[in-house]
Amino acid sequence: MRYDLVIFDNDGVLVDSEPLSNRLLAAYLTELGHPTSYEDSVRDYMGSALHRVHDLVLERTGQRLPEDFDEVFHRRVFAGFERELQPVDGVVDVLGKLAADGVPYCVASSGSHERIRVGHRKTGLDRWFDDGRVFSSEDVGRGKPAPDLFLYAAARMGVPAERCVVVEDSPLGVQAAAAAGMDVYGFTAMTSPDRLTPAGVQGHFADMRDLLELLG
Repeated sequence: MRYDLVIFDNDGVLVDSEPLSNRLLAAYLTELGHPTSYEDSVRDYMGSALHRVHDLVLERTGQRLPEDFDEVFHRRVFAGFERELQPVDGVVDVLGKLAADGVPYCVASSGSHERIRVGHRKTGLDRWFDDGRVFSSEDVGRGKPAPDLFLYAAARMGVPAERCVVVEDSPLGVQAAAAAGMDVYGFTAMTSPDRLTPAGVQGHFADMRDLLELLG
């Protein structure tokens, strides 16, 4: 393999959470008086930490979201996870192959540690990710599209940035990986290739099982 570390985004790449999360986010923002469609949520917030939601709403409306916004939203998301969350199709095959070949990997997500862990327990992916392989935007000062999270994960895993590859499905995540000086492959199951290409990618793939050939 050409890389010494594979860094996975979580939502939409490991767990199939993006449709559920964006549906709930759009509904909650609309409920709070900020009309938001599912498509709006995907376009504006997919791949970002929740502080971006606060920042954009304040910028666009001059109004702050409620102090308990994050707590309420996470509660709704976790309940949704328990009802319907599944791993991304094919990702267990990919993780199994990487583990069998001794290729280091980790997850670097805009989501909180709690969100990552809840999703992994529900989908059974927790068997593939011990605490030393899990990194969250909570660990750094700035979330994606800043490079901080990916650089932090690489440093903790002991691998230079130029020897890392990132697997992402959002423009913000691709921008962050490129800013970190890492190669990045765009997963297009939910995001069209044209939305990822301007941010800088080495290639696209729509079936998770095709990733191993790209990394070869």
